[in-house]
Amino acid sequence: MDRAQGEPHRHEAIAFLSSGTPDATAALARLTATYGNVDPDRADVVVALGGDGLMLQALHRFMGSGKPIYGMNRGSVGFLMNEYVEDGLHERLAAAARSMVHPLVMTATDRAGRVSTARAINEVSLLRQSSQVAKVRISIDGRERLSELVADGLLVATPAGSTAYNLSANGPILPLDAALMALTPISAFRPRRWRGALLSDEARVTVEVLEADKRPVAATADHQEIKDVATIEIGMDHETGLVLLHDPGHSLDERILREQFG
Repeated sequence: MDRAQGEPHRHEAIAFLSSGTPDATAALARLTATYGNVDPDRADVVVALGGDGLMLQALHRFMGSGKPIYGMNRGSVGFLMNEYVEDGLHERLAAAARSMVHPLVMTATDRAGRVSTARAINEVSLLRQSSQVAKVRISIDGRERLSELVADGLLVATPAGSTAYNLSANGPILPLDAALMALTPISAFRPRRWRGALLSDEARVTVEVLEADKRPVAATADHQEIKDVATIEIGMDHETGLVLLHDPGHSLDERILREQFG
């Protein structure tokens, strides 16, 4: 993870996106009347009106485009969003702090041999699909590190995603600029005391599903789910950078730091 620093940017052409809720729809109408609303392909910046779910959708939609995303909270949690204020939007965008995040890339092979690739901004998670707990083998950079984990599942989280599902599963919060990934078990039964691991963001994680016919497992990269997986490889995609904009004093790395102090 890197923080994108530099001179203030001017974002004259704005593309607004709405989550479709009544609050977001009303905000879209008011902001469009004030600032216009250009096609995203011609926009200097994308302003997402909704909650964290919309922000993740926008980041996936514009992945690889280089367009910065600025969220304004018209949803519920809004951890990734800025406060909703209609006035002075051009000035806020010009003064915004830029945070660059890199997604995980997941390559999953299912039991039929089909290969699927997906990217995750928050985490890649593996979860049991039945009443039977999952059994998996974990290797890091081709070396077996855990011969058998018996659990509801496990996940690999980015620093940006470490305060989401990873935190709920008692995983560690990672500073945004830490060159790390969190490997966190979900309701581990055996080894009962294993709490996961911190890995270099250069590491390659391979998970093999054991007894896959009896204990089926699904793999999910953010919102894209692959069922009945047999093997999953996970690593950081350093070639793809996503830029989030936040008001001064409320940058993503500052929010992650504050989360560690309650």
